[in-house]
Amino acid sequence: MEAFLLLFVLVLLKNSIKFVPQNRAYVIERFGKYNRTLEAGMNFILPFVDSVAHNRSLKEQAQDVPSQGAITKDNISLTVDGVLYFRVVDPYKASYGVEDYSFAVVQLAQTTMRSEIGKMELDKTFEERDQLNANIVNSINEAAEPWGVVVLRYSVPFG
Repeated sequence: MEAFLLLFVLVLLKNSIKFVPQNRAYVIERFGKYNRTLEAGMNFILPFVDSVAHNRSLKEQAQDVPSQGAITKDNISLTVDGVLYFRVVDPYKASYGVEDYSFAVVQLAQTTMRSEIGKMELDKTFEERDQLNANIVNSINEAAEPWGVVVLRYSVPFG
């Protein structure tokens, strides 16, 4: 009986202590409803009541934006791709604001890139690449704020 009680206490302790690694956040749900977000370090949860619903990385992530066609203001067709650098700043919003924040940000980058290129003439797209990248970042950040994601950089590599 004492061995069973000791085993039960050990299992209870093991399940109640969560070690969150640096640059990660655990989103905790209690009975399926959001309860809190655990930051890096040692944290305590109620075993069998609380569960880790989402494990979010807070590191900067690089995502390839696939090639796509765009039409400039002077009606010239271009094929452009890009690289998007972003990170999660609010694990709660990244977990509950959108189904897949990484996919959503890439889709948003594609549509924003087409829109921004459509506002410029072909010559300007090459000359003002930095301004184009900055406009895309600003537009994406406005739209992605409810998702808890911030875009740090966007690169459109014109060849």
